[in-house]
Amino acid sequence: MIARLLMTFAALLLITPLLWFQPLSPIAQPHPRFVKLDKAGTPLSPWQGPWSCVLDTQKQLIWEAKTDNENIHDGYWTYSWYLAANEHRPPRGDANHGDCYFESSRCDTQDLINKTRKTALCGLTHWRLPTSDELSSLLQNPARPGHVHIAQDFFPHMKHGDYWSADHSQPLSGHYQRFKQGATAVNFHTGERYPLPYRNAAFVLLVADLPPEFQSSRLKGVIH
Repeated sequence: MIARLLMTFAALLLITPLLWFQPLSPIAQPHPRFVKLDKAGTPLSPWQGPWSCVLDTQKQLIWEAKTDNENIHDGYWTYSWYLAANEHRPPRGDANHGDCYFESSRCDTQDLINKTRKTALCGLTHWRLPTSDELSSLLQNPARPGHVHIAQDFFPHMKHGDYWSADHSQPLSGHYQRFKQGATAVNFHTGERYPLPYRNAAFVLLVADLPPEFQSSRLKGVIH
């Protein structure tokens, strides 16, 4: 009995220092490119959440983070490609040909842009469609076969399908030739990009340029 107690005591002496010096949980290492931002635009650690945007330190861009809660940012909604007229251009595309349920009157890229600007997602009001080059820069080999070609730890609600870019007035060919022109889409299942008719329903991931005021003390240490 005494020998057993001595052995137990010795084991505790060996284990206690290990428990003392070993961290209770692994330390979250920063991603070499992406930083999570909460709905106010404040940086979060890699393991914190929820987050509403993703800071792309490589491209100096802030990306919308899709959700699965049926709000305007739900990743399942699709949109036709449409931009309203302004002082620099006439209207382009086809309005209200998408598939989204947060409202009954409009479902196109311009409507999503307007609503995202109005709500000042992550403190920003200059949201826009990304160029095809910006969108393609997010492509990477999937973590597992069959998964979306993107960093899913930061973009968990991306879908296997086409995402609209800002590149418009693209000539169409083949099956779509009768529509004459469309916009470029990037496919996050195949990694390809190609033009589609404006009236097609495709997914959207909005982007905003990183404004000078964001490069302040609250982002100190996260801009690589």
